[in-house]
Amino acid sequence: MKKLALHWKIIIGMFLGILFGFIMNSVDGGKGFVTDWIAPFGKIFINLLKLIAVPLILASLIKGISDLKDISKIKTMGLRTIIIYVGTTLVAIVIGLTIVNTVQPGTGMSQDTIQKIKMKYENDAGVTDKLMKASAQKDAGPLQALVDIFPSNIFTALGEAKMLQVIFFALFVGICLLLIPEKKAKPLVKFFDSLNEVVMKMVDLIMLFAPYAVFALMANVIIAFDDTEILVKLLWYAGCVVVGLAFMIGFYLLLIKIYTKKSPMWFLSKISPAQLLAFSTSSSAATLPVTMERVEEHIGVDKEVSGFVLPVGATVNMDGTSLYQGIAAVFIMQVIWPEGLTFTNQLVIIATALLASIGSAAVPSAGMVMLVIVLESIGFPAELLPIGLALIFAVDRPLDMCRTVVNVTGDATVSMLVAKSLGKLHEPKPVEWDDDYPKK
Repeated sequence: MKKLALHWKIIIGMFLGILFGFIMNSVDGGKGFVTDWIAPFGKIFINLLKLIAVPLILASLIKGISDLKDISKIKTMGLRTIIIYVGTTLVAIVIGLTIVNTVQPGTGMSQDTIQKIKMKYENDAGVTDKLMKASAQKDAGPLQALVDIFPSNIFTALGEAKMLQVIFFALFVGICLLLIPEKKAKPLVKFFDSLNEVVMKMVDLIMLFAPYAVFALMANVIIAFDDTEILVKLLWYAGCVVVGLAFMIGFYLLLIKIYTKKSPMWFLSKISPAQLLAFSTSSSAATLPVTMERVEEHIGVDKEVSGFVLPVGATVNMDGTSLYQGIAAVFIMQVIWPEGLTFTNQLVIIATALLASIGSAAVPSAGMVMLVIVLESIGFPAELLPIGLALIFAVDRPLDMCRTVVNVTGDATVSMLVAKSLGKLHEPKPVEWDDDYPKK
């Protein structure tokens, strides 16, 4: 009997989790049961993925750079990666602005609905937290993002999972390995090669738990939605974001079909476990180990490419987040600041959303923090910012789940495009968790 594919197991776990969450929502004490006895298993799973993310980046990137044998290849791969990431982000923002200006979801919202949303969410701890984080980031200075790339203590960077600093250190070590005699570099290269193999095997083992973890994560998400009336009234806005994200997925599939000559459906079937985890966790950083495993073993991208492109993408490529920021900013202006809807301001939104996506952390709801910066860049009244965030706060989590799927899909797509351009795309060789275990 043929084994059920992993993505089908995850889908079954996802739907059962949603169903269980709705059932528990209607049962006395159901929410508490899910919070106390179900949700922790989802958190354990995310912690395990985060546990291996940093060593995986460190090992795969150092090994990948050292395998290039030529520093000029790093420049070529880096330039192509950044250019493609910037290009896809611009496309995402333009798609978002086109849809929101065409549909105009904010123009028909009644004052009663606005007032109800304002009263419920304006002083919400989540909204206040996002405003404080955005203020701290804005006050840090224009070059703080550049300063933050360079760690003063690599052990602190590793411990706090500061991805850009880890990537810089790994690149630095990899380049230095190329500049010393091969005989002296070989022991360290072999160490990181072995570490990479061990961590990838950890991914295989952790993924055995994925369907059950997704069940727990989705059940916990469902019990968090306690005001379906507001969700329904924000349906036009949410629909614009989802349609825009679907267009972006279509754009990726078109690139894959035209440039790599691979079947879009084949690509989706191979990357789907990473997409489903991205949807469940709302974190491209937590999903990174799985994305790397799927891209390397199931799509056929060489480790030296995936080890560079994917960690960089998880940090700087936020196509789904950028698309969302464009739609959310214009929607908020349509509702409470229509005089700000000028062509010039929308050009500023494109530029700011592009820059903000590079600094957006790969964690849940980071996009809303960057949205505040985008709104402030066009002179949005400061006193209206809490109301603006309150307008979209109710549906932010489900939309965050959807846009994380696009972020992860974009990373995988770009890794394929870069690998194809460098002749580093080969026939995939999937590895099961017990392939090297002695069979009795």
